[in-house]
Amino acid sequence: MATPAVELDVDGPHGTRKVRVSSPDKPYFPELGVTKLQVVEYFLAVGEGVLGALRDRPTTLERWPGGVVEGAQLSTRQDQRGDAFYQKRAPKGAPDWVETARITFPSGRPADEVCPTEVAVVAWAANLGTLTFHPWPVTRAAPDSPDQLRIDLDPQPGTDFADAVVVAGEARALLAELGMEAFPKTSGGRGLHLYVPIEPRWTFVEARRALIALGRELERRMPDRVTMSWWKEERGSRVFIDYNQMARDRTIASAYSIRPTPRALVSTPLTWDEVPRVSPEDFTVRTVPARFAEVSDPHAAITGNAFSLEPLLELSDRQGAGDLPYPPDYPKMPGEPKRVQPSKARPDTE
Repeated sequence: MATPAVELDVDGPHGTRKVRVSSPDKPYFPELGVTKLQVVEYFLAVGEGVLGALRDRPTTLERWPGGVVEGAQLSTRQDQRGDAFYQKRAPKGAPDWVETARITFPSGRPADEVCPTEVAVVAWAANLGTLTFHPWPVTRAAPDSPDQLRIDLDPQPGTDFADAVVVAGEARALLAELGMEAFPKTSGGRGLHLYVPIEPRWTFVEARRALIALGRELERRMPDRVTMSWWKEERGSRVFIDYNQMARDRTIASAYSIRPTPRALVSTPLTWDEVPRVSPEDFTVRTVPARFAEVSDPHAAITGNAFSLEPLLELSDRQGAGDLPYPPDYPKMPGEPKRVQPSKARPDTE
């Protein structure tokens, strides 16, 4: 028989919410012996940290209702038969205290996404099987104007976390030259994410152009370590700066999200002193609560900063290199080069 549901009391700005957890003993990470209830309790333990990453942001839910079990697959646009899926629209039947924010996809279609405003919303989503939260780099007050520049350092085959650390150090130095500051975190995999808080005065197109400029300058400084090539066949054993993470409707796993790996790795905020001294495997659903209780949230200061994008946009103008390809599901964008894999390009498409 299934274990009866339990109710958790979750305090918040509007009093105590009752959050129901169904099938609390259901294995979510069998190799670790972590149950569904323990996943919800994890999010409560890091509640202020994860809410800091999500508060007032339209958020896509990555739901694994059956847990991270052997053979479980994530549905994609091409194949929607997976066991897990991305939920971009707020689920029907959500409690009335689960607020939403309206966003517009690249196609022009609108959607109302979950917009967390209190820790109880995170716990409610975790009960639905949400392990990874994907907040937009905007707030609902300005849904078309990013307030974070998110730099995704993605090690390619032949490279690893240590390579991302080296690139992160150079990125930090470059940003300092431009009068900007970044906040690092592990991706929950082999990479690193750097968040730069920015004034919400620019469009997604401009923010993406700023990130391309930063990536191109890093590629110029570290040609053997950094690549900006959208095409995998051209990247080599280098760290790819995924500039399309700043395109509309592209998101990065939030701080304190659990990644769907057998060891339940967590995307964890770091101080810069920690970056060269840690490993992604240090941070799991079992270890991060104690760390959070000890050091609190290294990303808490993000909300007290906001930098101008002008230095990066001016760098882009000086580079004069033009645009780079958008993801394949996007409408054709003005000034974008042809989306043709180099090895498949015909002379008339070059």
